[in-house]
Amino acid sequence: MGGESTTRTAPRSGGTGSGTAAGGGRLGQRLSGAAVALGLVLFLGGFAWAAVSYRPYTVPTSSMTPTIDAGDRVLAQRVDGDEVRRGDVVVFRDNSWVTGSDVVKRVVAVGGDTVSCCTDGKLTVNGKQIEEPYLPKGSLAENQNFPTVTVPQGRLFLLGDERQGSLDSTAHLTDAAKGTVARTAVIARVDSVIFPWKGALKRPTGFEALGTLSQPGPLSTIELLIVAGAVLVLGGGAYGPIAKRAGRSRARATRAEAAGVR
Repeated sequence: MGGESTTRTAPRSGGTGSGTAAGGGRLGQRLSGAAVALGLVLFLGGFAWAAVSYRPYTVPTSSMTPTIDAGDRVLAQRVDGDEVRRGDVVVFRDNSWVTGSDVVKRVVAVGGDTVSCCTDGKLTVNGKQIEEPYLPKGSLAENQNFPTVTVPQGRLFLLGDERQGSLDSTAHLTDAAKGTVARTAVIARVDSVIFPWKGALKRPTGFEALGTLSQPGPLSTIELLIVAGAVLVLGGGAYGPIAKRAGRSRARATRAEAAGVR
């Protein structure tokens, strides 16, 4: 009767919360592991897709200025010559132009087209004057007039964007092929300038009235996969330490609450 009784209240969780403190619980750990696994698949898959679809090139001359300056690093999509359209910037190999080296020029006419310059200062293809906003500001469509050329089937007529300093089809008009290059010589189509970063090449809308333009390659999708994969890997990997720290904080708060209740 005269004795004093003391009551202690146990923590409401009924335990130390070690499961949560260890890393956010089993469900959280499974989800974070799945996020990391999926992120790795997307990240590595994006790079693998890029390696299969694209080739990097360094352009050594200024013949494509201002679209591509000397020393710029570009990504070019691997394509067959049959996929090339007017306005495309392509990489090709033709030993009659340059021996043992790749060349980068813009396709302005394809097999069956007639091309000439200049009419009112503009390039003319199939009788249509072509708007060429990619040329250096204030420059001429061609620094010399050339007679009408009919492009043979299966061949391409190519010019540099810097017309005054480009050794292009106009420099080979006296050749047997009248300055044209076989479609089969094309090995890639330039999609983007990556260093210094200029991004994807704009579609040459001046050629739209003559036929279908080529569609952009899968580079934007590849970039999205790589970024999404990196976010998932980093987010999933960070979940465990964050959950563990949060669990420890909750455990300390629970112990402090239990110790303060008598």
